[in-house]
Amino acid sequence: MLFTPISFRTVTIRNRIMVSPMCQYSCEDGQATDWHLVHLGSRAVGGAGLVMAEATAVQARGRISARDLGIWDDAHVPGLRRIARFVGEQGAMPGIQLAHAGRKASVMVPWEGDGALTAAQGAWQVVGPSPTRFSSAHPVPEALTVREIAGVTTSFADAARRALAAGFAVVELHFAHGYLVHEFLSPLSNQRTDGYGGSFENRTRLAREIARAVRAVWPESLPLFVRISTTDWTNDGWDVEQSVELARGLKAEGVDLIDCSSGGNVHGAKLPIGPGYQTPNAERVRREAGIPTGAVGLITSAAQADHVLRTGQADMVVLARQFLRDPYWPLHAAAELRADAPWPNQYLRAKT
Repeated sequence: MLFTPISFRTVTIRNRIMVSPMCQYSCEDGQATDWHLVHLGSRAVGGAGLVMAEATAVQARGRISARDLGIWDDAHVPGLRRIARFVGEQGAMPGIQLAHAGRKASVMVPWEGDGALTAAQGAWQVVGPSPTRFSSAHPVPEALTVREIAGVTTSFADAARRALAAGFAVVELHFAHGYLVHEFLSPLSNQRTDGYGGSFENRTRLAREIARAVRAVWPESLPLFVRISTTDWTNDGWDVEQSVELARGLKAEGVDLIDCSSGGNVHGAKLPIGPGYQTPNAERVRREAGIPTGAVGLITSAAQADHVLRTGQADMVVLARQFLRDPYWPLHAAAELRADAPWPNQYLRAKT
């Protein structure tokens, strides 16, 4: 089943394998580089069905670090178009994840240190639903005004227009991992008392408004995905029950798949990390919300990935670190499962 095509709207993906969006921290002023072309292009050559570009900032202040990929300006489109075109030429579908880091922005590139940027390093003011920082190593955010919240929604829609101009076939909205929209969803980070805080309806308002705004500018023929953290793994936080209800609301807004991750919003939360530890949540969202899901998290073997699909836990498997270890994982998985997966003509001499 791993190598059975899957269709969303008019887009057919050649198999059920998605390259998870993985930040590369390799940009200047948000511009895609040769690194991104090779990183994403090699996964398309390697047989993935959907190649998702990393969390791409819809606003400059929505970057995690100063080296993040950007789509807040038309000047970013040509570099992204080059990547989308190459990925598509290899038979994969090019996708891009649109993101805003919220209170987890303005931090150092991981391999250069840990914590917030200093003024000398180009720090900027971060924002969130409330003036509560993620950890002692992170900057204190300013609470967004209602007008600024509307601006964020507009920025997501504008980014979707640019993604279309760049030639991407799938857009994923990043509502997970403690970034801005997740910060609004969780009662642990959202302390607002206006129409964007308090009740479930209010805390999910921004997510629904962004999905609606993006769907209005993203062609009806093309699929829209959303990544969520299905749980904060902390008492009284965001949980699977709320995720199911949110998924129902997003489905009504025209979302086609929920990419089910978890965590990232509570510093020090204990995640029960192990093979497939998030797949039960993907299965529950799929079953109870009646929407296709993607399962992500320590999916590493062909048999494991195929099992997730055959047992109805998800409709696609989403791999991250395994693709860093092996860009050609789908071709190797096909051999293991005795499935047919097309090799690039240039590599056919190595197929047998």
